[in-house]
Amino acid sequence: MPASPNPATTDLSNDSEIVITRLLNAPRELAFSAWTDPEKVVKWWGPNGFSITIERMDVRPGGVWKYVMHGPDGVDYPNKTVYEEIVPPELLSYSHSGGDPARGERAVLFHSTVTFVQESDQTRITLRMKFKSPEDRTYVIEKFGAVEGGVQHVARLNEFLLGKL
Repeated sequence: MPASPNPATTDLSNDSEIVITRLLNAPRELAFSAWTDPEKVVKWWGPNGFSITIERMDVRPGGVWKYVMHGPDGVDYPNKTVYEEIVPPELLSYSHSGGDPARGERAVLFHSTVTFVQESDQTRITLRMKFKSPEDRTYVIEKFGAVEGGVQHVARLNEFLLGKL
């Protein structure tokens, strides 16, 4: 399959959202599976240099995914996702919370939708993160590098799908 000519785009036009889109070099069934199968997720999840430990991953409406992202600086970031809607292999909808008040971080809750659209032999993935306020969005961008981290995140997914991770 050809490489994506434009690896990722970001849309910050809504002050309460971060939208990241990327064309993946794989069929959507495989991309969806990589996002929902814990054995695959641990191989690519997160920005460059991160790894994760999954405590539990129950991919169904009402199911909970608890995991810790391990940063390259040795800092651990606890995360919790609660799935709301799952339409294989087209859509994931979930609420997500993270942040560690013990480290002085604000706990931030946001809603995500991930869509998987087949385009020939590739998949257009769109990750939309909707925050409760512009201040929450600004906080995760400034504190956690959410835009660049999100771009790296979907790039790592593509690398995994190409067998490079």
